[in-house]
Amino acid sequence: MSTTAPLPDPAGTSPADEPYPKRWLALAVIAVTVLMVILDATIVNIALPAVSADLDVTAASQQWIVTAYTLTFGGFLLLGGRIADFWGRKRTYLVGAVGFAIASALGGLAQNEELLFAARALQGAFGALLAPASLALLTVLFTDAKERAKAFAVYGAIAGGGSAVGLLLGGVLTEYADWRWCFWVNVPVAIIAVVAAIPVVPESKAPGETSYDIPGAVLITLGLASFVYGFTQVAETAQANADAGNGESGWTDASALTFIAVGVLLVAAFVVLELKVRNPLLPMRLVLDRNRGGAYLTSTLVGAGLIGAFFFLSLYFQQVLGYTPVAAGFASLPTTLGVLVSAGAASGLVPRIGPKPLMVAGGLLAAAGLFLMSFLDVDSSFWSLAFPGQLLLGLGLGFTFVPLSNLALIGAGEHDAGAASAMLNATQQVGASIGTALLATLSVNAITSAFADSVAAGQDPADPAVGLAAQVEGYTTAFTWAAVLLVVGAVVSAVLIKATKEDLPADGAVVHAG
Repeated sequence: MSTTAPLPDPAGTSPADEPYPKRWLALAVIAVTVLMVILDATIVNIALPAVSADLDVTAASQQWIVTAYTLTFGGFLLLGGRIADFWGRKRTYLVGAVGFAIASALGGLAQNEELLFAARALQGAFGALLAPASLALLTVLFTDAKERAKAFAVYGAIAGGGSAVGLLLGGVLTEYADWRWCFWVNVPVAIIAVVAAIPVVPESKAPGETSYDIPGAVLITLGLASFVYGFTQVAETAQANADAGNGESGWTDASALTFIAVGVLLVAAFVVLELKVRNPLLPMRLVLDRNRGGAYLTSTLVGAGLIGAFFFLSLYFQQVLGYTPVAAGFASLPTTLGVLVSAGAASGLVPRIGPKPLMVAGGLLAAAGLFLMSFLDVDSSFWSLAFPGQLLLGLGLGFTFVPLSNLALIGAGEHDAGAASAMLNATQQVGASIGTALLATLSVNAITSAFADSVAAGQDPADPAVGLAAQVEGYTTAFTWAAVLLVVGAVVSAVLIKATKEDLPADGAVVHAG
């Protein structure tokens, strides 16, 4: 077989032993679009007040600017992964990028909240094609264990730092241009990526049977969407209760609990179905593998804890310290710096010491960073707590994401690369949704309690300082519990993951065995 075409051809044949010569160029192209998808989850966060004022979005509806994206993204990920495997990873990647650009353009043109929510949902749907196709392409592009570790270091840096970059870019665009550019910025990026990908990125498909599991796709999409929606409603109800002054948690919302229960039942039905069908959407062997299952569970916990850092820290910078959107974005950069440093180091360490030590150490480092930020106060210096806390968080995330991405995909097999990568993305999305609800509920309850205690102690409830102190108490409570989630993730890695450095090269060969 020709050494210039080492990846599987459209018929699904096995790749040659020689690596693809343009693989590093292909990585650069893929990295750009992965960054676009990841930062789009946070780029509008700082712009929310401007968007809401311009389009008359109510406080109750405002969360849908974010949720419409995460709902469709999380709900369609597994189906997107299978489409990439069977229809062609490059083709799926290109369609996802073009669709994402069109949806972004519509979002920027929106004149009312309905069109904006629809555009965000469309972004999520095309993102669910783009993300698993991108990660699956990396799996089949890099055959050498050391090269793959470097490739996943790039992916890990993007996954860990993309959210912070989104906050920074969102602040700059909102303050100096217009909130609509938070959407329009995706269009030229996607066009450049598509034009570059056509000659550089090779096509690959899964070998063997490629029939779609439509019932499974329906069950898991509805199940994940219902689950994510339920948790979103918990957080929204907690905020509404706090605004009304009744102090009840969001877990009293019967509708939200019903959606969560229905989601669990649908996911359970999906698992039963996947164990019986001939060509499942998500082969249970991917999840039941001890190492991969441990990686997926760790990914869920990291996703849940990570949301606490960016969401609440952004609020702290703007609402407590009074930073402008741009200043808040810049203040979030230490996390990105930490990720870049540790992801680069992890790429060299994974082949030498294996994934487990890095994942355990990374989880504990990130947890230490969040715990440090739980000591923030109304007048804390940025350099005393926020900077070192974020730096530790970033270092920990880099050491976690690189082996996590590697471990979740190695040995999955050429047939299941898209499904395995989609599952990794899906666990992060579900984890982030759960984390949003849990941490927001805990934060709101802490704010309400702190405010009530201050008033009971004789302080003037109209004094802005009382409200600020209560807010800080809520944020630091969220940081504490986010740290707990990351510690649990480190324990899961320590207990479940057994892969060693000797496993990595052999597993890398399995992917290309066809």
